[in-house]
Amino acid sequence: MEPTPAVPAPRLFDLAGQSVLITGATRGIGAACAHALADAGASICLVLRTPAPGSNPDLDTVLALRRAGAKAEYVLCDLHDLEAVKGVFPRALDAMGGSIDILVNCAGIQRRSPAVDFSEGDWDDVLAVNLKSVWLLSQAAARHMLPRRRGKIINFGSLLTFQGGLTVPAYAAAKGALGQLTKALANEWSQHNVQVNAICPGYIATDMNERLLADPVRLRQISERIPAGRWGQPNDFAGPVVFLASSASQYVCGELLVVDGGWMGR
Repeated sequence: MEPTPAVPAPRLFDLAGQSVLITGATRGIGAACAHALADAGASICLVLRTPAPGSNPDLDTVLALRRAGAKAEYVLCDLHDLEAVKGVFPRALDAMGGSIDILVNCAGIQRRSPAVDFSEGDWDDVLAVNLKSVWLLSQAAARHMLPRRRGKIINFGSLLTFQGGLTVPAYAAAKGALGQLTKALANEWSQHNVQVNAICPGYIATDMNERLLADPVRLRQISERIPAGRWGQPNDFAGPVVFLASSASQYVCGELLVVDGGWMGR
């Protein structure tokens, strides 16, 4: 692995000339990460969900990035369609001029049901999007990055990378496995100057947690345990994602960076 560059500390976070492929960036945490990476100088390629026939893709983040002066492209793919996922990285390479330096796997879906009633279809969907698509994109990225001896892969875990949760068996299984996948890939690829790490959000006020936010009992129970005194916001991930995407984290490998307002330390 190459050493951390001997430059003034602020320059370690400079992503000028870098290209990012990111999933799950149409809203919430992913959108905040896309904007933060662009603010640090990177060009961005978003993986957007294929629209229903007769409708248009959700280009809000792409257009906002362009208005802010960033280079922003996109490819279309439903991440539960694993055959289609296999074609994402080559198409993204074409869109970005043949080079991708950073992969951010931020997409995720949730299904809630008591374990005894949890359907096989929901299990398969959650594992496909939250785990297997991450594996396929990471493998494709590594085949591009390892020969070039540089690259960053950032996965998004969860508190359920460490805990079991309630009525979310597939999500817990996927996020637990993603933590181990992150470490396994780091073990192999760090020597090739490709750093693989994960960010594990706590309770964040996003669409995925609408049901919890609307349940006054669960909202109170969760909020009382968070030492920071508030739920997280998407912009709380701007700094962590730029850190892991940049030379500032050159010697950080296989790390599960928890961003949770202190929940795991409680």
